[in-house]
Amino acid sequence: VRLVESGGGLVQPGGSLRLSCAASGFAVRWFDMKWFRQAPGKERELVASIISDTFIDSGGSTNYADSVKGRFTISRDNVRNTVILQMNSLKPNDTAVYYCNAELSDRAYWGQGTQVTVSS
Repeated sequence: VRLVESGGGLVQPGGSLRLSCAASGFAVRWFDMKWFRQAPGKERELVASIISDTFIDSGGSTNYADSVKGRFTISRDNVRNTVILQMNSLKPNDTAVYYCNAELSDRAYWGQGTQVTVSS
């Protein structure tokens, strides 16, 4: 199992970034996928999640932290086996390292993280 994040960088307030999490060793479609972030001196926090397609009624459902609702969108590309985090209207306090997460067989897997810096 491997998760590789990309797409971070420096952006001005109000700008956008698109983060990608490329997964290998499993199919993202069948597992709940999450994006976390960790700012300097702060605990890692859950930003967004997307539910697996295991159950028809809930498959693809998304959840967001209150601080990013209406600005961030999580999605899956099942063909590319990738999870996307589209981030719009970025604010300075969105600055953090962003991590992709999956839990398989009661074990948590993490990517190496990608730095997002929002600054003028």
